[in-house]
Amino acid sequence: MDEIRKIEYIIEKTKVSYETAHKVLLNCNGDEIKAVEKIKELNKNSSTYSETITVEGSNLLEKIKEIIREGNVTKIIVKSKKKVMLEIPVTVGAVGVILAPYAAAIGAIAMLVTDCTLEIEKEH
Repeated sequence: MDEIRKIEYIIEKTKVSYETAHKVLLNCNGDEIKAVEKIKELNKNSSTYSETITVEGSNLLEKIKEIIREGNVTKIIVKSKKKVMLEIPVTVGAVGVILAPYAAAIGAIAMLVTDCTLEIEKEH
């Protein structure tokens, strides 16, 4: 199995980003099964959890604002057809401050896609 297929397998099983899957795969000497196990073990020890929701492109910006206002969010990943379009690290409490650098990208994504998947990482 080539590296890209291994990374896709890891992403499918663990829902991590491409970058994370690639790094863990390298650390596991190319063994995708060990990489999946390592990620799952790290997630067990983590104080965060993930949830996934589907949103219409036209409602994307408003939904992201709503999620941030709810609080305890650490990262939002916008996907279309299983491909990561945008990752938003949420480290500040103010919606405007967080979204300002990403607003143009979110608007462009909303115009290009009909449905998006949001992966929301939250703290327990």
